[in-house]
Amino acid sequence: MSKDIAISVSHVSKSFRLPTERSWGLKQAIFNRLRGIKGFKEQRVLRDINLEVERGEFVGIVGRNGSGKSTLLKILAGVYTPEKGSVQINGKLVPFIELGVGFNPELSGRENVYLNGALLGFSNKEVDKMYNEIVEFAELEEFMDQKLKNYSSGMQVRLAFSVAIRARGDILVLDEVLAVGDEAFQRKCFNYFENLKQQKQTVVLVTHSMEHVQRFCDKAIMIENGRVVCSGNPIEVANKYSKSNALSDEEEKPNIKMSVSAKLKRENGKLTINSKIKPQAPLKDLALVFVILRNGSQITYRWASRQDCPEITKKLKKGESFSVELSLDDIFPDGNYVFQIRAVDANTGAKIASFNNVADFSVTPRDQQWAEDAFWKISTEAKLSD
Repeated sequence: MSKDIAISVSHVSKSFRLPTERSWGLKQAIFNRLRGIKGFKEQRVLRDINLEVERGEFVGIVGRNGSGKSTLLKILAGVYTPEKGSVQINGKLVPFIELGVGFNPELSGRENVYLNGALLGFSNKEVDKMYNEIVEFAELEEFMDQKLKNYSSGMQVRLAFSVAIRARGDILVLDEVLAVGDEAFQRKCFNYFENLKQQKQTVVLVTHSMEHVQRFCDKAIMIENGRVVCSGNPIEVANKYSKSNALSDEEEKPNIKMSVSAKLKRENGKLTINSKIKPQAPLKDLALVFVILRNGSQITYRWASRQDCPEITKKLKKGESFSVELSLDDIFPDGNYVFQIRAVDANTGAKIASFNNVADFSVTPRDQQWAEDAFWKISTEAKLSD
């Protein structure tokens, strides 16, 4: 393996045996064998994975739950061995897969720092030198002599993360560790990873956040059903993942005979959404909700006709076609966005049907000086026409 390659994964496959029927004795085991009952089901988790990570590269791995991402990370960390293929690691690899593993709830926060430090290979003297930095980063100075079982889950995660990042290695393997703590603590974590990126630290990150992929990663890989389905530019991979997420959502359309379409236009600081609604029959007691999702799941905009435009319910009740034009302030941060139209009960607001991925757009990395509280300032102008 070239010295410029930190990780090389070649044709790696992995499966697990899941028990389906238990044998209570030798007689039952023989009987099941004669009947061809194995007593387990084979689950294929990874299928012929090929991957190379260069030194100093920040690589993101994305995919839906159950796609095989965490299994791949555990193979890189040596927790699992591949069934087929090989993995070569060039340097010392430090995995951040399960934060807080080894913490004892009956010990104090201070004692757990030393316990976890020992598990990471630090001596007591080394922990002594970094102890104040760990506590300051976790922002838990007042609580270090309390038992860990009295900590909130957020406090425990902050302490675990603060200890874990003291470990030094050539390669860091991270499984969703960016989603720790509250918003203020996450910003501190982001600064830490910005420094890693500037220092050309080799990092492999598994995440569901397309914002993190676009913000930190030099390259991204998308895994689906245990296979690599695309890799390369993080913006393109993030966009494909977001679209796949939206399209795979359950599209419930029972008894809703209606076609929808939309055109988006972004210019002069405005995002204009022109939607066309065509009922194929009168739709009684129905309202519409217009939603913009960021990175597959985060709702960043919602406009409900039930509260803001009851006239839409009247149009649907008559079975008349109409258009709705929404004009928004274009202050969306980096990310991939999909536009949905949801049909809801006009009286209760309960969702009845969802038309997913009606339109989509991306906001590429740009000046990050947008206000973090900008979303609540979004103003909307709505026009309804025949």
